[in-house]
Amino acid sequence: MKSASVRVLFLCGCVLSFATLPTRCQRATIVPPLHTEGHQIVDAAGHAVRLTSVNWYGFDQKEYVAGGLDHAPLDAVIQQIQQIGVNSVRLPWANETLEHNPPVPDYAVAANPQFKGKHAMAVMDAVITALARAHILIILDNHMSRADWCCSETDDNGLWYNREYPETKWLADWRALAHRYRKQPWVIGADLRNELRSSAAWGGSDPKLDWHAAAERGGKAVLAANPQLLIMVESPEYSTNFTGFDKLPVTLPVANRLVYSPHAYYVEGQNLSSFDDLTRAYEARATFLLHSEPKTPIWVGEFGACQTLDCGANSEWLKLFVRLLKENPLISWSYWPLNGTQSTGVGRRYDSVESYGLLSTDYQHIAAPKVVELLRTVEGQP
Repeated sequence: MKSASVRVLFLCGCVLSFATLPTRCQRATIVPPLHTEGHQIVDAAGHAVRLTSVNWYGFDQKEYVAGGLDHAPLDAVIQQIQQIGVNSVRLPWANETLEHNPPVPDYAVAANPQFKGKHAMAVMDAVITALARAHILIILDNHMSRADWCCSETDDNGLWYNREYPETKWLADWRALAHRYRKQPWVIGADLRNELRSSAAWGGSDPKLDWHAAAERGGKAVLAANPQLLIMVESPEYSTNFTGFDKLPVTLPVANRLVYSPHAYYVEGQNLSSFDDLTRAYEARATFLLHSEPKTPIWVGEFGACQTLDCGANSEWLKLFVRLLKENPLISWSYWPLNGTQSTGVGRRYDSVESYGLLSTDYQHIAAPKVVELLRTVEGQP
C-alpha cells in the first residue's frame, strides 16, 4: 500500500488457500515464458494464465532486502506464499539498490545467516532462485529511484527519473536487470515504473513528462536484453487513470508482450458505496480496456485493505472490489502486500506491524485469514 492519495482501480483473481481453510486448491502447471493473445496472458504450452500475485517489498526500501528474512528462513516464507496459493510474486526494487548494491544489514537477514555480509543483489539472486525452484513466477517492479517508502508528490520519485537517477540510468538499469535474469524462465515480467505522478502525462508536448514515450523506450530496453519478458505498463495518477491508452497505445519491438497494470485502493470521500457505483468508476478509468482495441491484458499490480477486515468503509470497498474481480475473469491481480512487518522508510518504523500484510510478524503464519478467504471467492480460470 502507499500513502493516502488519489487512487482508483480494480481487478481479479484465483486459487487461494491456507491451513485453516477447508481445502487446498491445486494450481495448474504453468510453462514459462509467457506471452499475450488478445486480452489473455498465455504460457509456452498455449494455456491461458491468470496471474495471481502478492507484492513482496523490501529491495526497494532502506534495508535493501526483501522483508521477513529477519524473522524466518527464506524457504519458510516461500512456503507461506505457496500456502496462500498464488502463482506469482511482484518484487519491487529501487535503482539505488541495483546501482549501489550495498551490503544488507545483518539485522535484516537475522533468520538467514547465509546472507550475512552479502550484498543486496546477491540476496535478490537467492530470493529469485528460491521462488523459481518453487515454480512461482516473478515480476520485477521498478518501484523507486531512491530506496524508500512510496509514494507522495514530494518524494522526488514520481517520474521514471530524477536528478540523481536520470532516464539514462533507468534504461541502463532495466537492461542490466533483464540481462541478469535472462536465463531464469520464471522471471516473466518487467513492471517498468510504479505509480507515475508528479504531472506525468500520457503523451503531450513535454518530453520530460511524457510517460507514453518513456514507456516505449523502457520496453524497448528491456526486450533488447530479454525478448521473452512481459512488459507491464502503469498509468499516471498513481496508475489509476488509463484514459487515452486505447487511442495512444504502447508499441513494442516484440509482439504480444504488453500488459497494462492499474492499481486500486479505497480513497476516503469516493462515492463507491454500491457495486454499480464502483463498476462505473472503474469502467471509466480502466476496465474499458477489456473491450477496447488493440486488445491488451490487464494485471492489477496493487490493491489491498486492512488485514483484519474491520476497517469500516475500506473493508466494504475491498469486498466490492473483489466482486468486480470475480465478475471479470480475464483480469490478473497482485495483492499488496505479503509482508508482515514494515521496512525502514519515510513514515515507517522498522519491524512494526504491516497493517495490510497477509503474513504474521514472524512470517510463518497467515495474519489475514478473512482477506485470503475473500480472495478465494475469485478463484477460477478464464
